[in-house]
Amino acid sequence: MAAIESILLDKTKLALAELYGADVATLTIKIEHTNPQFEGDYTVNVFPFLKISGKKPEDTATEMGNWFIANNTGVNAFNVVKGFLNLSVENSFWMAFFAANYFDPAFGIAQNGSKNQTVMVEYPSPNTNKPLHLGHLRNIFLGSSVAELMKANGYNVVHACLYNDRGTNICKSMLAYQKWGKGETPESEGIKGDHLVGNYYVKFATEFKKQVEELVATGISKDDAEKQAPLTAEVNDMLVKWEAGDEATRTLWQTMNGWVYQGFDITYQTLGIKPDKYYYESDVYNLGKETVAEGLEKGIFYQKEDGSIWIDLTAEGLDQKVVLRSNGTTVYITQDIAVANEKEKDYKIDKSVYVVGNEQDYHFKVLFLILKKLGRAYADNLYHLSYGMVELPTGKMKSREGTVVDADDLMEMMIESAKQKTVELGKIDGLSDDEANKLFHTLGMGALRYFILKVDPKKKMLFNPEESIDFNGHTGPFIQYTHARIRSVLRKAEKEVKHTEGGYPEIHAVEKALIKRLYAFPATVQLAAESYDPALVANYAFFLAGDYNRFYHELTILKEENAEARDFRLALSLFTANVIKQSLCLLGVDAPERM
Repeated sequence: MAAIESILLDKTKLALAELYGADVATLTIKIEHTNPQFEGDYTVNVFPFLKISGKKPEDTATEMGNWFIANNTGVNAFNVVKGFLNLSVENSFWMAFFAANYFDPAFGIAQNGSKNQTVMVEYPSPNTNKPLHLGHLRNIFLGSSVAELMKANGYNVVHACLYNDRGTNICKSMLAYQKWGKGETPESEGIKGDHLVGNYYVKFATEFKKQVEELVATGISKDDAEKQAPLTAEVNDMLVKWEAGDEATRTLWQTMNGWVYQGFDITYQTLGIKPDKYYYESDVYNLGKETVAEGLEKGIFYQKEDGSIWIDLTAEGLDQKVVLRSNGTTVYITQDIAVANEKEKDYKIDKSVYVVGNEQDYHFKVLFLILKKLGRAYADNLYHLSYGMVELPTGKMKSREGTVVDADDLMEMMIESAKQKTVELGKIDGLSDDEANKLFHTLGMGALRYFILKVDPKKKMLFNPEESIDFNGHTGPFIQYTHARIRSVLRKAEKEVKHTEGGYPEIHAVEKALIKRLYAFPATVQLAAESYDPALVANYAFFLAGDYNRFYHELTILKEENAEARDFRLALSLFTANVIKQSLCLLGVDAPERM
């Protein structure tokens, strides 16, 4: 079935040719959805055509509208608002669309088949020196949803995770544990391993701050104090020992990282994610050195007198960037160069998406440019999905100061909040304890995911846990409850909705509005994937749920006396439930069958 937008585009071009003898390029014709305050389905802006019509905007729009009515275009009415032609599409089109698609539970997913291309989405890629926090959750939710969107658009998708498991930040936790740990283990302290290691990352920051303050008190600058602090030298020495393969250092590193991985795995299980491929910085840092040597030989990099190796990107409007320190140790970008090479070798990927916060925008500009200069053919297929930071009503989170919102604690709190709200509203009547607990988890995690994903990834956002769990607001639970409501209607109907080719009654305005919203689903999924923006699907699901609730309250369904109208409304309900479920699934949110 041809898309109505394409049909109207072709007909507009034909109208301009027949009315004014003009062959207008298709790209100059814009077909948009009509503003809800005006009558119509689609709008044509006629201002670009005034030169060829030689008439006023209203007259041009009126002539074109009359042409649409007279030429069997599928348009049955029009109105003109200044220079805008609002077209109403015949109900027969919407009903034909409905009849062809309402029975398909996978409507809108991979409608154009496989693209035979592989996309790798890298997330959450944390450091192994602290537990995951609220910021990581936005990363995970974005990464997993973008991966699902790409899959829904016919791509083969690889979920990848890079563990930043070595370097100065990791050594900070290790050094703090070595100095003050006293042999503690996750078992002895009764906490997850990532939490234990994170406590020592904070401990290091606390002791380092004391040393810096003492040095500043002697009259030196803060920058110099940070360089001269004893802990700085000790961390650097530990990193050198690690890279030299010192047995004691490596043993401590393996032990503490092992604790962190065990903790991360528990968190991942709660989140419902499982990467297909893990990359470890510790496996590739030497490969990064090899690439630096290659670039140095080609003249892409240069070496300073202290032995450090750099690249000069000032001609490209960037800066000079170190790729290997004077002591021979690598930096983050060295590993990222190596990992990019490994990804290409492992999967021959057509597109690589890095889900990383916008504080790393400059880093990825430099990385992608370096890879281009190194002649890597895949460099043009790299994309940084840059997203804004998550803040709380109390302000910005800081890992070093221990002021972050722990992911595990937040998830537990959201599930408990869902329990309190659901019990309070009486939405667990008739559920067993297991069913109720599953519902609390579904609603709590759905509220968390949806609240974060409904915001444009590029924007900084404020997370409000209490607002996110509201059953009547712009929230996940509101959409989930709408899905459960529809499933309840279908169960109460006591009859199976059967596939039919048509024979429906004249549709009501709220029914048409609902069908039009359903029609927009495939295009929304496609645009969300192309723009790496799950918020488009999240907001679509909210408006779809709103459309259904208006339909539900304005028209009778189960008590409708006209059997034909009743069957149609049940079929429309089934179609809506399936699309809501698909929308939520693309966001990683479960759709409960009852509540």
